[in-house]
Amino acid sequence: MPDIRYTQNNDVDQGALKIQVIGTGSNSPIKDARITISYSGDPEGTVEEVNTDDSGMSEQIALAAPPLEYSMEPSESQPYAEYTIQVSAEGYRPINISGIEVFSDQLALQEVRMEREEAPGNPVDNIVIPVHTLFGEYPPKIAESEIKPVTESGEIVLSRVVVPEYVIVHDGAPSDTTARDYYVRYRDYIKNVASSEIYSTWPDASIRANVLAIMSFTMNRVYTEWYRNKGYGFTITSSTAYDQKFMYGRNIFQNISNIVDEMFQNYLSRPNVRQPILTQYCDGQRVTCSNWLSQWGSKFLGDQNYSAIEILRYYYGNSIYINSAEEISGVPASWPRVDLSVGSTGDKVRQVQEQLARISQTYPAIPRITPDGIYGNATSDAVEKFQEVFGLPVTGVIDYRTWYRISEIYVAVTRIAELA
Repeated sequence: MPDIRYTQNNDVDQGALKIQVIGTGSNSPIKDARITISYSGDPEGTVEEVNTDDSGMSEQIALAAPPLEYSMEPSESQPYAEYTIQVSAEGYRPINISGIEVFSDQLALQEVRMEREEAPGNPVDNIVIPVHTLFGEYPPKIAESEIKPVTESGEIVLSRVVVPEYVIVHDGAPSDTTARDYYVRYRDYIKNVASSEIYSTWPDASIRANVLAIMSFTMNRVYTEWYRNKGYGFTITSSTAYDQKFMYGRNIFQNISNIVDEMFQNYLSRPNVRQPILTQYCDGQRVTCSNWLSQWGSKFLGDQNYSAIEILRYYYGNSIYINSAEEISGVPASWPRVDLSVGSTGDKVRQVQEQLARISQTYPAIPRITPDGIYGNATSDAVEKFQEVFGLPVTGVIDYRTWYRISEIYVAVTRIAELA
């Protein structure tokens, strides 16, 4: 049981886990869901038992984790603990998730989507999170040109770079007809891949460089309609040989989530090239790659205080630069490019008040407000509670991250997700 080995001696650090339980389709929080936590190597030995609150959230649970240094350089020692949760709630099918990763001094976030009892399927759902790509053995990336030709008929179908609302992830190699396709919100996809491909314990600049590479790679697949032009019905695959690793149902990490929320409109460009660059990468240890980003190499450059763009230029050359998409799909309105706070007025204030008023119907912990276009103390209080519930810095100010998180939750609770 390698995941609990460190608990039997003094080499024990501490991480944390927070769980959100929502209903599939309705996107509504499930109150009083019962969660039992155990080590994945000892599923019968309960570590913690918690219930969810009105927002479907558990408390933040402190859990044992291996020493921090295990994730700071390549090691044969597993750098994260693996936990299993069993979740049950009245009227819903129970679900078990195993392999949840907890690192030293990091907050892991696990979303749990539960099906109604009457929904078709097995009596109990089971999700097993695969081993992390930096610790397990996965096929190396098959090299491609970083810029796709634009002279071929039908190769480029988009006239401008747009952040999609969803990507369709084929959970296997392109030719695997047995693999499932998952509709995943773009930001959730990037957070999943980043949590699967790098360690959340790394320097901030290293994480940002890798997130930018992951986003640019994804946006190239979206912009060029790479797989659709080959006759497939999906956007990207979960195969490391062809794309990057997506793990269905896995946990993400708070700091990676924060970084993606700050940067999700960005991608990498070269001069006079319209399409996002297909920024390929490798781990730099089991697999080495020239002119691609090395994941471990980027970590070590971060240790030397390189900035994110300096790390990227170290690997992709000095002509690479950070660009911003012209449009974001699936949001009611774009960020007003200025923070909203007490004293702000106008149509943008009213829009966000209307969204918060609707969200509070589903998340009753958020105070009800009356949309009037005036950002007063009541609006500030509602924003603070929203930020607390959804893991944002509690400021009462609607900045870029808060604006788009409100938009995301508003869209989720105002429609039955036909893509669920």
